Amino acid sequence: MENRLKTTLCGIELDNPVIPASGTFGYGYEFAELYDINILGSFSFKGTTKDPRFGNPTPRIAECSMGMINSVGLQNPGVERVISEEMPRLREVFSKKVMANVSGFSLEDYAYTCQRLDGCPEVGWLEVNISCPNVHGGGMSFGVSPEAAASVTRAVRAVTKKPVIVKLSPNVTDIVPIARACEDAGADGLSLINTLLGMRIDLRTKRPVIANKMGGFSGPAIFPVALRMVYQVYEAVKIPVVGMGGVSSARDVIEMMLAGATAVEIGTQNLVEPCCAKRIIEELPSVMDSLGISRLEDIIGGAHNG
Repeated sequence: MENRLKTTLCGIELDNPVIPASGTFGYGYEFAELYDINILGSFSFKGTTKDPRFGNPTPRIAECSMGMINSVGLQNPGVERVISEEMPRLREVFSKKVMANVSGFSLEDYAYTCQRLDGCPEVGWLEVNISCPNVHGGGMSFGVSPEAAASVTRAVRAVTKKPVIVKLSPNVTDIVPIARACEDAGADGLSLINTLLGMRIDLRTKRPVIANKMGGFSGPAIFPVALRMVYQVYEAVKIPVVGMGGVSSARDVIEMMLAGATAVEIGTQNLVEPCCAKRIIEELPSVMDSLGISRLEDIIGGAHNG
């Protein structure tokens, strides 16, 4: 019997389009204690940098009515320990290809980390986060200019044979030129959106809640913004788009795919409902039936046909 949920991302077939997003799923093994994570299409593991990072000062989480703000600061053990310690543990609980999320503060950082992960057979795709501050460019994010985004894409493309998916920042005036620049520089796919910049103020102390003042706003409130950007980028490029931002239901997944997403990542919802990805995968067939959808692959970009 044909798998109605399957989709193909950069040449690799997925059993379904559901992918827990980086930073919300660790390296998978905590969630594997709750359910068999092999039901997932894939998952994107915690953002990995060249060197170990302790992360930002605390407090680094602030609650919002329709989401949350985080400023964790890419806390991770560094790429060498990810390869030597995390990958063997991941292999024990997950038999499919995993998405490696990579961050860096210079072109050399990105190239080194991607080159090391290129040798990992477990890694199917490199998801390159260009929302990091460029230490050689005055601290501005690599993702806010087409030129900087293209430079990271080229640096990574030169050192790996694996599909390169560039994760775009929504904190820009127009995301389309940045998406096109990444495609022209050799990206195999685009991931969007990363978090929006937000903040909260503690009314008692009259100071920002987060030590870094501002952080990444995520959760259901950002879904319409994410959907709009996926729609815009799908129209502008020919490479596949991975959609994310506030996704919390099977209907959200279908809406993202109609906007143009080939696969859909689920972030903040994992933190409030650890089994949400399992629930969404199980709900998809009945929601598809109610909407007259026979195969998910058939609806990718369907909202553009009117």
